[in-house]
Amino acid sequence: MDEQGPPELLEVRSDDDIVRARRSARERAVTAGLRLVDQTKLITAVSELARNMTRYAGGGTVSLSIVGDGSRRGVRASFVDEGPGIPDVEQAMSNGFTTGTGLGLGLGGAKRLVHEFRLDTEPGQGTTVTVIMWG
Repeated sequence: MDEQGPPELLEVRSDDDIVRARRSARERAVTAGLRLVDQTKLITAVSELARNMTRYAGGGTVSLSIVGDGSRRGVRASFVDEGPGIPDVEQAMSNGFTTGTGLGLGLGGAKRLVHEFRLDTEPGQGTTVTVIMWG
């Protein structure tokens, strides 16, 4: 898999930053040729993951890039924070689990929306979530 152009790095600490991340994800999804339904799923996942990052870790960085793998193109979004980490990943990934007032999708919902999902976390060390939506 290769990046097609430099990634856009966004600091995400507020609701305005979440809106900016959603807009950037949409622009990249259109450029990558994602169908409208996949654009919507990606934007929803980006919104939920960015909101989680601001709520539970005080914010972090989102990296958005167009990626290619052979003949297919997609969008990769990586969310990196230096928050408390996720103590119980299994619980956090379970259906319907939420501790807040976001869309209620949580990590499990975000995972179901995209084609690829990777979660790396360590209590006290922060969390990195990377998602890819292919066109």
